[in-house]
Amino acid sequence: MFSRLGAFLQQAVETQEPSIDLLEAFTEHWKGLTHYYLETTDENTPVKETDIPWRLKQMLDILVYEEKQHPAGETGPCLEYLLQHKILETLSTLGKAEYPPGMRQQVFLFFSRVLGQVQHPLLHYLNVHRPVQKLLQFGSNALGSATEKEEVQFAAVLCAKIKQDPALLTYILEGKNLLTASPQGDAGSSQRESLATNGALTESPEQDRERSMGDAPCASLAGKPKNSGSSSSPLRKENNLITSLINLCKSQKSRVALKAQENLLLLLSVAQQTAATYLVQNSALCCLVTDHLCDLYNAIPTSADPADILSLERVSWRLQNNSADEASFPGKGSLDAFFSWLDYCDHLVRESHPVVADAVTETIGENLFQGILQPQLLQMSELGILTSTAMLMATVRQISAPALLQELVTFLLGTERQPEAITNAPQQHLLRSQLIEHCNHLSDEISLATLRLFEELLRKPHEHIVYSLVLRNLEERSYILRSQLGQEERSTHEQEHYEDTLELEEDPYFTDEFPDTGFRTCKKPMPSSRWGPARPSEKTDVNEIVLSFLGLVPDEAKTSSYLEEAGYDTYVHDALRLFQECSANIASWNWPQEPKPLEPCDPQAAFYEGHFLKVLFDRMTRILDQPYGLNLQMTSVLSRLALFPHPHLHEYLLDPYLNLAPGCRTLFSVLIRVIGDLMQRIQRVSQFPAKLLLVRRQLMGLVPEEQIDHMTLFQGVVVLEEFCKELAAIAFVKFTPEGPA
Repeated sequence: MFSRLGAFLQQAVETQEPSIDLLEAFTEHWKGLTHYYLETTDENTPVKETDIPWRLKQMLDILVYEEKQHPAGETGPCLEYLLQHKILETLSTLGKAEYPPGMRQQVFLFFSRVLGQVQHPLLHYLNVHRPVQKLLQFGSNALGSATEKEEVQFAAVLCAKIKQDPALLTYILEGKNLLTASPQGDAGSSQRESLATNGALTESPEQDRERSMGDAPCASLAGKPKNSGSSSSPLRKENNLITSLINLCKSQKSRVALKAQENLLLLLSVAQQTAATYLVQNSALCCLVTDHLCDLYNAIPTSADPADILSLERVSWRLQNNSADEASFPGKGSLDAFFSWLDYCDHLVRESHPVVADAVTETIGENLFQGILQPQLLQMSELGILTSTAMLMATVRQISAPALLQELVTFLLGTERQPEAITNAPQQHLLRSQLIEHCNHLSDEISLATLRLFEELLRKPHEHIVYSLVLRNLEERSYILRSQLGQEERSTHEQEHYEDTLELEEDPYFTDEFPDTGFRTCKKPMPSSRWGPARPSEKTDVNEIVLSFLGLVPDEAKTSSYLEEAGYDTYVHDALRLFQECSANIASWNWPQEPKPLEPCDPQAAFYEGHFLKVLFDRMTRILDQPYGLNLQMTSVLSRLALFPHPHLHEYLLDPYLNLAPGCRTLFSVLIRVIGDLMQRIQRVSQFPAKLLLVRRQLMGLVPEEQIDHMTLFQGVVVLEEFCKELAAIAFVKFTPEGPA
């Protein structure tokens, strides 16, 4: 009795859980989908109102379930059926036809899910990567398409697969337009003929596979000569994964654009040399990226205010634009779009394979820097120069990738590293010469904007910037007067130095009585600088250097002590921070620790401070006659130069005890000249100290502004006093043990 009951229960279980024939179910769903096209005449019914999405979902579930039932690497019958009967090929054709309405979206979803969820490698098969190429070729042809979300999901799956196996790149970027010239003729056949052929399940079509990775095209690309890849028109007309991703990067939907940008970065970071080379030589990547950058630049209104451009903060491509901020001033949306894509290009160059990074950098240099920026910077229109200089400064601030920064520096300053000569300075590099001349432009606005540009450049961690502008002219130290033995002529007694210097002897208004205001906090002499040039008997003491700068401005022209700003110590904290940042930037530049000995230097070499320092020193001589803002920016650039811990630069800008060769000048000697001019003017202006104090209080916002005579002079004196204090602070922090050893 019990045995009969057990047999009955077993039979009941088997009845409730019959074995499922997966292949039969899979083919049944595919037949149901194809029969819809053969039987339905209503072409306006949306696909979501049919059973097509459900059947595609069932087919996907069967493929995933089947794979789990088979050992890894083994192809199940359903997957074999999908490959043999070119199901993906047929679906890509249906997606192109967009019938029923919304079918393209369903095709993208099905492709994405099959490639993403089926673990078996599929993209090596001809009947997979060919329809994938087709799908990419008719995707993202228009901005704002209804399938953008599905397209970027599809592209993301492909990028992830290529990241796992870079050899797949050649299958996805195959250089044929399959929509217009397919050797098999599938794309050219009519929709119903294709469906009838692929729906005839009783036929046995040939099985197309290309599994041999030894035949992969990228295996022999290492030595392939560069062809017309990124610049030829046929490649630019192709639609493939690269063009699809870049078109999606332009989407108005911020999430779609961000996901496309992230996946393009993922694709371009492929590690294999051959895959990266193939990507550069056989796709329009470089042109597409750069053309979009140039288009965004050209879309910026010509009426954009340079002040608005300079007020922009550094943009990040990962942050979504705030639509509320776009209306803060005209053109802000266009500016944000350009600098966001520029920041993306900067990240792309930094994170991509070096082969890709170099190719993109070169194209940006040719198309944006030389093709657009250079003509604008060399134009004669003052408004055009002002706007393009502001754009260039913002561009310099945005770029940080070493390769792109190198391209930018070469574009602006050239590659010359020999000392400049007065006769050939303008001919060495036209743009460099023109930009430096703009620092001394008749338009104060252009001068101010260009000085800001150079200060931004000097912040960049690139050795050639400071070398090209200044250091290459200081290598021989020919600014120092040499004796017959080739040594420096220095006074034995430090206090007699000013009487021995030619500049001071010619200046009857200069006095060597230095007040000690603000320096009483130093109870003992500070250690000597390792960059300071040695005297025959001893090194310069930091106390004397600091006092030299603090004592330049006469008491009649000092006002800080009346406003609780007694000394230079207010600048020490900032100077120390900036000096540490500068030292960190130059740590890898292998600068010498001591000045070059005078013996190897050419004693006959004529000294020329160089075009850049000449313009800055000329500007400094006019500090009492220039606008307040221009003076602030000019002294800021000089302070930035003084921070660099190169022994020659330190010596030339911060050592008051140099015995100069005839016709040479240093920053200190220029300041002495300015003080001599100031002493004469003080005697010609009545109530000079009181008016100067009033102007200083106005600049600090302590009293309302009112126009008084000699306003520019008084403002210049205030800047001069603060600049001398700042130089004293820089000298102090460079001499202390906290400086780099």
